[in-house]
Amino acid sequence: MAVPRQLTDFKNYMKTKMMVAKYSEKVANQRRDYLQKISAKLIRHYDVIKLEDLKTKGLMRNHNLARAIANQSWRELRLMLEYKATWYGKQVVAVSPYKTSQRCSLCGYDDGKHELDVREWTCPQCHAYHDRDINAAKNILAA
Repeated sequence: MAVPRQLTDFKNYMKTKMMVAKYSEKVANQRRDYLQKISAKLIRHYDVIKLEDLKTKGLMRNHNLARAIANQSWRELRLMLEYKATWYGKQVVAVSPYKTSQRCSLCGYDDGKHELDVREWTCPQCHAYHDRDINAAKNILAA
């Protein structure tokens, strides 16, 4: 008597499902380990750490960015930094992300909203050349 095809397919399906779950767990553990190491290193080397207080819920609505943002584990890193900061007597400060990448870090000129694909810009007032991320980091540090 032949075994119904559904039963054999179900076993292979379950095996594949288990393999995917193991792989996902391995990736999650690697990410958590990396975040533990980087947060410990940051806390050891700096007394004050400033972070953008990003509202990831709004960013996750952009389907082009959602997976990349979810994979970054920003919230998990922030939580690790906060609890380690309390252990070591350090300080973690959340800074508003408002205009951090649009405001010139040298003269304070607001160049208006830039699309995400605009990675570099020149300030029309002081003619300083800015990389979007570095300019934002300088503005966060100054806040």
